[in-house]
Amino acid sequence: MIKIYNSLSNQKEEFKPIIENEVKMYACGPTVYNYFHIGNARPIIVFDVLRRYFEYRGYKVTFVQNFTDIDDKMINRANEEGITVKELADKFIAEYFKDAQGLGVRGATIHPKATENIDVIIDTVDKLIENGHAYAVGGNVYFRTKSFPEYGKLSHQPLEDLEAGARIDVNEDKEDAMDFVLWKAKKPGEPSWPSPWGEGRPGWHIECSAMVNKFLGETIDIHCGGKDLIFPHHENEIAQSECANCKPFAHYWMHNGYINVDNRKMSKSLNNFFTVRDVVKDFSYEVIRFFMLSAHYRSPINFSRDLLEQAETGLKRIKTCLENLEFLMNSYTDGEITAEESTLLENLKTHRSRFIEAMDDDLNTADGISAVFELVREMNSVFVNGKQYSKAFASKALELAKELLDVLGFSVAKEELLDEEIEKMIAERNDARKAKDFKRADEIRDTLKAKGIVLEDTPQGVKWRKAD
Repeated sequence: MIKIYNSLSNQKEEFKPIIENEVKMYACGPTVYNYFHIGNARPIIVFDVLRRYFEYRGYKVTFVQNFTDIDDKMINRANEEGITVKELADKFIAEYFKDAQGLGVRGATIHPKATENIDVIIDTVDKLIENGHAYAVGGNVYFRTKSFPEYGKLSHQPLEDLEAGARIDVNEDKEDAMDFVLWKAKKPGEPSWPSPWGEGRPGWHIECSAMVNKFLGETIDIHCGGKDLIFPHHENEIAQSECANCKPFAHYWMHNGYINVDNRKMSKSLNNFFTVRDVVKDFSYEVIRFFMLSAHYRSPINFSRDLLEQAETGLKRIKTCLENLEFLMNSYTDGEITAEESTLLENLKTHRSRFIEAMDDDLNTADGISAVFELVREMNSVFVNGKQYSKAFASKALELAKELLDVLGFSVAKEELLDEEIEKMIAERNDARKAKDFKRADEIRDTLKAKGIVLEDTPQGVKWRKAD
């Protein structure tokens, strides 16, 4: 039974989908005016694992993640660079996919863009005006916040408290200070689209409501994003969606915790603001992913070089175990799994049960990774002892580890580093050693080392690895 901590109820709840064995989920995507930073990376990674885990447990998942490709920040950045907003968006959407792919994040089922769904946005705004929840003034359209009595139910604060604590621009056009914009009237030099209220562009909040409705329906299973989006973005999404459709918007709301950098809030003013592209200059994408999943997604996480190095060490420990087993399998005998091996395999499978138990409990990747470490520890004790086993048994053990790592989004395929020339050099070195020409053998070893390949001589033969 999968349980999810629902931000709407502030408690864990058993997951019950709208349609049996199907999941409809939506995640707020980036505003594409720059490379995404490590704070953006956390929800992208976490909710990729959520999707993978649902699929692992037999659900069909439709996952939608948008791109905000029209926004004040985008307009300003495009003007600074002397390019169009579309050119800016196209550039950073492409860069997003490079980083996302590096992080092991699969593409969403659908990646809609705001600018490609203007018609749906206009229809949603028009519906809100018709039913009295929105009003047009001077080309702008605003949502009547106080027309939705449940406003504040996600952030768990009454409207009066939200109003007192919010930073609200003074705008004489608004009926009330808490009303928020659905459609913005055109300003000189800005991209715009025709609408019943004049040329303009959508507000930020309305695009998500419109695209959820178009691609997933009026009510979805899960809406997710960073904790910073609870108010006002997600609060506003609920209000406008439920007022437009007269139905619940999302049954479960999932929010990941904040990221601090060296125990301080990440900000440009503190000079501790890092994009993923900055971090991969020193650490691999996989290390960043492993680091992010090493803590429970709802917990705050501290981003530091020391912790990245720890993540790097942990990931290497897992991969080394699997590489060793793949290498040892070459010396194992063919044949069926013995009774002793069958017992050992059942013991190894207990770690899969622990993994599932952890992941069922509100996507506890931290405990899930602990289960993988326990599996690796036991595999090391079983296989790295010089004893001969059947290839079938070793293969089953390897498949088990890869199965769990695949759910977490880690590839365990060995890199194809050896080209024909290097393979010939390794064979030549083996021949030189047999002929006791150790000088030539050492020369070949040094040449390979210069190419980034380290050789290890073992009783089972020559093993190679990529230099650290």
